[in-house]
Amino acid sequence: MSGAGQQTVEPQALGRSPVELDAGMSKTLHNGLSILELLAAHPHGMSITEIAEGIGVHRTVAHRLLRTLEAHRLCRRDEHKVISLGASLVTLAESVEQDLRTLARPILEELADTVGATAHLVVRESDTHVRAMMVVEPRRSDVHIAFRPGQLDPIDRGSAGMAILAAQPPKEGERREVTEARRAGYAISAGEIISATIGISAALSRRPGSTQAAIGISVFDATDEERLAGAVTTAARTLGDLLR
Repeated sequence: MSGAGQQTVEPQALGRSPVELDAGMSKTLHNGLSILELLAAHPHGMSITEIAEGIGVHRTVAHRLLRTLEAHRLCRRDEHKVISLGASLVTLAESVEQDLRTLARPILEELADTVGATAHLVVRESDTHVRAMMVVEPRRSDVHIAFRPGQLDPIDRGSAGMAILAAQPPKEGERREVTEARRAGYAISAGEIISATIGISAALSRRPGSTQAAIGISVFDATDEERLAGAVTTAARTLGDLLR
């Protein structure tokens, strides 16, 4: 705390310079935004007590702020009462997603043409689902798989969702395929999203608080898995480096 009428949020909690709250600012809004910034710096989630301590308020105050943020879907809590950023931030960040699409398109086009298969960029929409943000079909291919951007799929089904889960710390009860993807550096699935289709995906490396995403391909035959996975992981690494 600083002098009368001012409050300072510690920079180490938010990973940036402190913001001083003066008499012309809203303390409640300031604290709510500080929670979002704090959660962005802790992508694996926090407890109410940790959040209250992180922004320097009583636990009861933190609880009311979180209830409001949850009502607006700006944060969410899981079954273990761990709180993380919510899905509505995706809507607020549409301009950021546009930048992601702009950077991703040439990488996806090169990937699709290199392997002769449909390439896609998938982002985490919520605790339970992922969304296909961009789908690029190969320009030179007699037969390939087609599906529309915007498609929602369960996060624990299909290679893209499993790749995103594999980029997180291990969780009790996770699928064996997620554990294997964490070891291999990419996830592979067969017929889980589209019948008779094999998916190979790799998660993007990312800054804390940024969009969780994966690049992947959809193929009919993965006998050359090592080559296909190599192309996918290279594309994911390239886009991840551009986003740093």
